[in-house]
Amino acid sequence: MSISATGPADYGMLTSLVSDTDAIKQRLDQLTTQISTGQVANTYAGLGAGAAVSLDLYPQIATLQTWQNNINAATGTMGVTQTAMTQIQQIASNFLSQTENLEGADASEVDTIAASAQQALVQVADLLDTQDGNTYIFAGADSTNPPVPDPDSILSSGFYTQIAAQVGALGTQGAAATIANTLSIAGSNITGTTPFSDYMSQPAADLQAPTIQVGQGQTTTVGLLASANSFVASQGSSTTGSYMRDVMRALATLGSLSSSQASDSGFQTLVQDTNASLTGAISAMAEDAGVLGNTQSALTASQTTMQDTTTALTTQVGDVQDVDVAQAMTNLSLVQTQLTASYQVIASLSGLSLAKYLPAG
Repeated sequence: MSISATGPADYGMLTSLVSDTDAIKQRLDQLTTQISTGQVANTYAGLGAGAAVSLDLYPQIATLQTWQNNINAATGTMGVTQTAMTQIQQIASNFLSQTENLEGADASEVDTIAASAQQALVQVADLLDTQDGNTYIFAGADSTNPPVPDPDSILSSGFYTQIAAQVGALGTQGAAATIANTLSIAGSNITGTTPFSDYMSQPAADLQAPTIQVGQGQTTTVGLLASANSFVASQGSSTTGSYMRDVMRALATLGSLSSSQASDSGFQTLVQDTNASLTGAISAMAEDAGVLGNTQSALTASQTTMQDTTTALTTQVGDVQDVDVAQAMTNLSLVQTQLTASYQVIASLSGLSLAKYLPAG
């Protein structure tokens, strides 16, 4: 029997084993990372053929998420707007009823209604400055500034004092002139007369209601304006064309009446005009709020569809990026066994030498 010493072939085998073991170790490290991160790879290159899917779908997902965020913010603001509109409608409806009560009422009731109307005018002015976060919801494109700069001082504003002066002259100038003059004051954008901000004191056609992007090249109007209608036109002979201006004019007119005027020949005519103006304003306000509500519902439905699409695309990305942790753990156990066996073979092979087979001296 002859014993051959370790030769070049054995060293070649050892080199091959070391190389194979290194590859197994790299696979072990890869599996360990996948299990800890839940991801197939940390780079697109590591995804192989799946990289194209990820690169294509991620921008689509990001765009859909942006549109969903836009809708989420808009519908929140629209909800705040609807709440404020409801309060203003309730105020207008309350004084519509009171104008009906003024016909043939005792003189003392006029003063009571006038005092209530003055406070209601302040309340409406405050509601027009309602904010959602840092956004003034009725300010249109000028959303960082209040549409009514000084609502609590509106009873000393040119808007109120000028209307009060016209109502005070009812007995001398008559109802027709008083109605025409108060209508002109309420519709005015002249500084010192208008109660609105510089932005809101523009022709209605120049005002921009808030809009958001809800799709590729698609925008939707999502807000209402303090000094102009957004969606529908005000109807009737006694309107400024803006239901908010009409409501404020009606409250300023009622707030300027006094019991001493109850017997004036033009008193009932002025009250009837105020009633008609409020009726038209309430109707237009309800229609504008209704359009806003329909838009809100449509946006919510669109957001749901976008979310479903986002979920589907995210699942597709996950199929190429996310690792099956359970399978990866099974593979890890197998690779650990392979690595251990490889180390044992290397140790065995590297321990071969001629000295092992020589007798001891």
